[in-house]
Amino acid sequence: MSLSIRVGIGYDSHRFAEGHGVILGGVLIPAPVRCTGHSDADAVCHALTDAILGGAGVGDIGEMFPDTSAENAGRDSIEMLKLAVGRVRAAGWRPAQADITVIAETPKVGPHRPAIRERLAAALGVGPDDVMIKGKTNEGMGWIGRGEGVACIAVATLTRVDQG
Repeated sequence: MSLSIRVGIGYDSHRFAEGHGVILGGVLIPAPVRCTGHSDADAVCHALTDAILGGAGVGDIGEMFPDTSAENAGRDSIEMLKLAVGRVRAAGWRPAQADITVIAETPKVGPHRPAIRERLAAALGVGPDDVMIKGKTNEGMGWIGRGEGVACIAVATLTRVDQG
């Protein structure tokens, strides 16, 4: 028997460096830091991309967008997410819902939640009500608590694409 619903989980983290804002879920959040990485270092999009690819069983972000490729240097992570959605759809699945948790002492996600939900929903091909983003601190513990970076966990639900 073949499943008609699948769930994928994704994780990503990035270090902070001096900068003028952190990109999370395709939205630039003003901050005295930025995330470092090969692409635009959007931990939300990277975790969500892994969640949908894993749920569909069609690879992961590192395989699809290797950090050894010059083509991916500075790449827009919303674009990467959209391309991953295309791969997922080609495999017979479509994103139905996503739930994302950002773990960081700063910046605060709450004030930017509506904009992030809109950007991610558009990339996934779902409504903003089908995407949730939450911000949590690490209560001052560990590398996140010391303000050295951000981590993100994403869960995505996929459903089969109607075949006719």
